[in-house]
Amino acid sequence: MDGKQANITVFLTSAIVLVLEIVAGRLMAPYIGVSLETFTAIIGTVLAGIAAGATVGGWAADLMTPRRLLGPVLVLGGILSWISLPIVTALGPRLGSDIASIVILTAAAFFLPAAVLSTVSPMVAKLRLASLEETGAVVGGLSAAGTIGALFGTFVTGFVLVALLPSRTIVLGVGLVSIVFGLLLWWRLRDERPPAGVLGLIVVVGVLSPLMEPPCDRETSYYCVRVVADDVSASGRSLYLDRTRHAYIDLDDPTNLDIRYIRVFAQVADQLDPGPLRVLHIGGGGFTFPRYVAHMRPGSVNEVLEIDAELVEVAEAELGLDDTSGLDITIGDGRLALDALPDDAYDLVVGDVFGSKSVPWHLTTSEVMQEVERIVAPDGLYMMNVIDGGPSDFARAELATLRERFDYVAVVLPNEEVPAWQSVNQILLASNAQVPDFVFAADDGRLFSGPDIDQYIGDAQVLTDDFAPVDQLQS
Repeated sequence: MDGKQANITVFLTSAIVLVLEIVAGRLMAPYIGVSLETFTAIIGTVLAGIAAGATVGGWAADLMTPRRLLGPVLVLGGILSWISLPIVTALGPRLGSDIASIVILTAAAFFLPAAVLSTVSPMVAKLRLASLEETGAVVGGLSAAGTIGALFGTFVTGFVLVALLPSRTIVLGVGLVSIVFGLLLWWRLRDERPPAGVLGLIVVVGVLSPLMEPPCDRETSYYCVRVVADDVSASGRSLYLDRTRHAYIDLDDPTNLDIRYIRVFAQVADQLDPGPLRVLHIGGGGFTFPRYVAHMRPGSVNEVLEIDAELVEVAEAELGLDDTSGLDITIGDGRLALDALPDDAYDLVVGDVFGSKSVPWHLTTSEVMQEVERIVAPDGLYMMNVIDGGPSDFARAELATLRERFDYVAVVLPNEEVPAWQSVNQILLASNAQVPDFVFAADDGRLFSGPDIDQYIGDAQVLTDDFAPVDQLQS
């Protein structure tokens, strides 16, 4: 194996490992969500696989000639990449979203492919080291090739592949590349054809791996999307993003609100001053609440900031969103879009943005709330949906953050106490005018304000751009 072939081999295997690392989060999101813990588990698992693979690869290269190992290793790495798909599909629904479950699923699916493919670099180095005089150049060149391959895999996957192909197709593709390249090396370095049994195994795994149905109807740049028809109402649709039910839409009746927190939104809007409203919705999702406002308050201004253009397409194709809804939709990150909005422009600003079950941290901080306070009219209201339970450390911290920017804050909690074992929707309210004494339907919640809200917030920390541990605070 000459230097060029060696560098290509190391480049390729490093690139495949990083492709798997990036796609892993998207494959597992429908089962364990998207959070800091998810990304931490993926990065840690892949790094552990790389370390284990480098150790075992070096040991194996000293034990027997790498010429006989490289081809089989690449074939095995490709097969294991394919097998990661049925592992995620079979094991994911049986696990929770706690840290232990996240680590178990990640390790079960992606440790072995990363480890096996990472054995290649020390084996190639052993093949290339003809004398001690060229050790530095050989090792340095292979290290550079591996790093460049990792960069290539990272950038191409993040910027190109995920925008063009479903995640499962990407995994099948890189697994096939590894297998084909491994078969070529097998024939070239061992001067023999791969056994029929190996070829049969490749065919069997290649046929079976894609057969398990993915949980998504459609995979956007941000979510695994499912639209589920209602068993009771022919016009009812539920929107699932990753593992969470985000919206219910009645195609025939915008006032049919099946989800509690949307009913709370609606009851707050109904108790504001009569007439058209100027409303900014940070987050579109299924567009249930914007459609409700447009229906109940004709002539209202409804501006929606939604980061996922493909999710808007799903809403238009399957959830009844059309030009007659009277919505002005801007595609882009909600926080970045706030800078361009005018002062005192909205009677009501609604924060309803989630990555899985967590509000993206950069939309929770004191700095972004300063922008929200700027665009809300002096007597206007900010209404934010969060999910939390138990001690509600995140919800309380968010209220403390709102209180730093607004004169008055309140929260709508379920009538019963917030359960210690389950997260619930908590609707946070903030205004520079007195928060009205909103009244809610018996099953939808009750308002906590004044001294009650001070007691609820307690000594909760204020979230800032420098320190916003949302995932860790959330129960």
